[in-house]
Amino acid sequence: MTTGTLDTYLAGYDPAWFGVPECRRELTRHNPLLFALTYFPHHLRGDETRGQISLSPVHWDWCEQAQAWMQAPVIPKEQRHAYIAPRAMGKSTWWQLILPLWAAAHGHVRYIAGFASAASQARQRLRDIKMELESNQLLQADYPELCRPARRASGVSDADRQDLYIAQSGFAFTAQGVDSSILGAKVGSQRPDLIVLDDVEPGESNYSPYQMAKRLRTIQDDILPLNVYARVVLVGTTTMPGSITHQLVQAANGLKPEDWILEEQICPHHHRPFRIGDDGTEASVWPEKWPLPFLLEERHTRSFRKNMENDPLGYDGDYWAADDFQYGPLPANRTALFIDPAVTTRTTSDETGYAVVGWNKPSKTCVVRYADSYRHSGRQIRTHVLKLLERFPEIRLVQVEANQGGDTWHDVLHDLPVKLTTPHVDGKKEVRAIDALHHYQKHKVWHEQQFQKAEQQMVTFPRALHDDLVDAVGAGVRYFLGRPEPVKKYRSETTSYV
Repeated sequence: MTTGTLDTYLAGYDPAWFGVPECRRELTRHNPLLFALTYFPHHLRGDETRGQISLSPVHWDWCEQAQAWMQAPVIPKEQRHAYIAPRAMGKSTWWQLILPLWAAAHGHVRYIAGFASAASQARQRLRDIKMELESNQLLQADYPELCRPARRASGVSDADRQDLYIAQSGFAFTAQGVDSSILGAKVGSQRPDLIVLDDVEPGESNYSPYQMAKRLRTIQDDILPLNVYARVVLVGTTTMPGSITHQLVQAANGLKPEDWILEEQICPHHHRPFRIGDDGTEASVWPEKWPLPFLLEERHTRSFRKNMENDPLGYDGDYWAADDFQYGPLPANRTALFIDPAVTTRTTSDETGYAVVGWNKPSKTCVVRYADSYRHSGRQIRTHVLKLLERFPEIRLVQVEANQGGDTWHDVLHDLPVKLTTPHVDGKKEVRAIDALHHYQKHKVWHEQQFQKAEQQMVTFPRALHDDLVDAVGAGVRYFLGRPEPVKKYRSETTSYV
C-alpha cells in the first residue's frame, strides 16, 4: 500500500476523530488495520521504505483474516490458519504484536498463548509486547487496564514475568518454547482462546527430519489440545525441505495435504514475493521494500528460492542440488514402471514409491514421466499399478525391488498384462544413489515435469524421513543407463610420454 493509497484510505475519516480517545477506540474496534495505523505507525516504517509508512497487500489480507477473531468459534478447530511468507515480510510484527494487541485491547480475545522454536525467542516476543504497553503513550491513554499489570491486594504484581503477563483488564499472554512443559496452561479458569505458533522450527543446521516429526507431535499432542475452540495461527518461513512449514506450503499450492493438516483442519496460505495480475503480469508483493527489478534480478538464486519463495529446492543437498534437475518432454523408445515397496504402511515407515521411466535410444538418456508415493500395501499396490498401466499403455515392464519376499510379489501383482520382474538389489542405498546422481550430473536424466515430492527427497537424501522415490527413480535410471564406469587411475611411475 503506497503513501497515496494510504491517504485515500484515511480520507474517509475525519482527522478530528483521532484526537478523541472514545472515537479512537470505536473506530478501531472492528478494524485492525486502522488500529495499526493509529497506535503502531512506528512499526510500519523502515529504512527500506525511507521512513515512510508502507504496507503490502498481504498485510491488508492479514488484517481481514484477523477480523474473524471478533467471533468466537462455535465448533472445534474452526479458526485454524497457517501463513507462510518471505523472510522480512513482517510476520512476527503483525501476528505476535499488532494483531494480538488489537484483539486484546478490544476484548476479542482474553488469553493468548504464544509459542516459538525456543523459549528465549518466545520471551523476546513477550518483551516486545510489554515494551509497547509500558512506552506507547497513546495505547496507555486509551487502554490503561491493558497496559497495567494486575496486582494482588498486597500491591505485588500478580503475574508480570518473562513468560507470563496478566493485565488489570484480565487479559493474559504466555510465552513458551514449543518443547516447554505446557500441559494445562490455564490462567485461573481461562484456557487460551488464541494460540500463535511463530517460527516454531529452527534453522536447518539445528534441525533434522526426526526432530521435525517430534516437534509436530508436540504441536498436535500438547499445544493444539490446550483448547480445541481456540483460534490458531501458525506463521513462519520454510527452514528445511519436508519441514512442517514446507508441508503447509505444499498443501497451499494444491498438492495433497499431509494427514496431520487435514486432521487438525489447518487452512494454509502461501504468500509469494510476486503477485500475478489478471493479465498475467508480475508485480512485487511489496514494491516499496522490494522493487520488481530487484526481485527479477534475484529470483534465479538459491537464496531467493529458499528465503523468498519458501522453495526447498533452494537448499543444497548432500547428494542432489537444484541444478541437477532438467525438465522437458523426451520421446521414449522403451518405458517401464519401477516400484519401491514399503515394509509397512505405518506413519513412520516409507511409503511405496512408483516411478515411470522411459529411455530415449538416440540420445541414450532417461526421462522420468511419473514419480509419486503412497502408503500402499498388497491389494492397494496392484490397484495403483493397473491404473498406471492404463495411463501409460507404453509400459512393457514392471519391476519391484524385492530384497525380501520376491515370490510374494508375483502373487500380489498377479495377472498383469506386462512382464513382472523382482530382482534382488545389491549394494548400499547410498552407493545406489551416487550411481543415479552421476547420470543426473552428466545430464542423462530428464524430468518430464517438476516432481516436487521426488525432488525434495533427492535434495534431502539421506536425511529425509522418506527415500522411496529416490529408490524407485534410481532403479529406473540404473536399469536403462547402468552403473557409471569407474574412473580409471594411472600410476605416474608407469606412464610414459616418450
